Amino acid sequence: MRHIIFALLLAFSSAAAFAKPIELAPDAPDRHIVVPGDTLWGIAAKFLKDPYRWPALWKMNAEQVKNPHRIYPGQVVILDRSGAEPQLRLGNVIKLEPQVRVEMTVKEIPAIPAQAIEPFLAQPLVIDAAAFENAPRVVATQESRVYAATGDMIYATGVDPNIRLWQVYRPGKPLIDPDNGEALGLEAIYLGNARPAGDGEPMPLTLSGVKQEIGRGDYLVAASRPEVMSYVPRMPEQAISGRVLALYGRVGEGGRNSIVSISRGTRDGLEMGHVLALYRAGVTVSNRFEDDKPKSHTLPDERYGLLFIFRVFDRVAYGLVTDAARPVMAGDRVRQP
Repeated sequence: MRHIIFALLLAFSSAAAFAKPIELAPDAPDRHIVVPGDTLWGIAAKFLKDPYRWPALWKMNAEQVKNPHRIYPGQVVILDRSGAEPQLRLGNVIKLEPQVRVEMTVKEIPAIPAQAIEPFLAQPLVIDAAAFENAPRVVATQESRVYAATGDMIYATGVDPNIRLWQVYRPGKPLIDPDNGEALGLEAIYLGNARPAGDGEPMPLTLSGVKQEIGRGDYLVAASRPEVMSYVPRMPEQAISGRVLALYGRVGEGGRNSIVSISRGTRDGLEMGHVLALYRAGVTVSNRFEDDKPKSHTLPDERYGLLFIFRVFDRVAYGLVTDAARPVMAGDRVRQP
């Protein structure tokens, strides 16, 4: 009976933690006119102390979070403070400026800055080791050069002639979970694009947009379309705790707008749009005073930033650092805010 009561208390305390009152930003405006260049995250930060509480401020249910209403330039976001809790709503559309040409379509504002993550939405980022067995592979370069660049020709085996755009990549370092040593996959180093330039086996392909030199032994993967960013910033519904695996670009430290990989994915309940907090693990310090024996103390983990998840694989996810009060480093912890 005691165990049942304890479990119920734990459940109620967890629910209460998720249902904490909404805290507005100190200078939250009464309304905001959406302009080109705005993002959901940026607008949320204008109204909220914690931007990931965006769905709560809109009073969204679970279905609305997965299929949110779209917000476009010219619309007015109004903060209604009349109820027990503040709430946002959309007002009338305002004409931003005289139009000199007719726009056929008006794009909705993205969740986070599109230019910061667009290169990572379609590129191969994580590759399972088993994927190499049947993947097309570069076997030769134009004029037997050591490396090929933009405009050069390469020759690859196993290329499907019906696919007109390929991405060239090279296996990078293994991604290992620091907590349990599990191999989560291989980092894929994106090298450039390749288009078929003829028939045969091996097939000739012309390179474009090369980021790094391409040579024999590199692999090809069929290019995919970037996923539509129609998700909203929100806190995960279940407990998630992981680590920063690496900073993209092989840099040692990062900050705001850095791209990082973390050791959690869809199998852990992570989804696009989830926001996690970044923590620096507390260090252990030792003190010895004249009147006491030596003692060690582990300081608490320090929260210093937020991470917006924009691409999720089975065991790994990638996020954009939206806030950081100190440098982001591999090994830092991530968990629910």
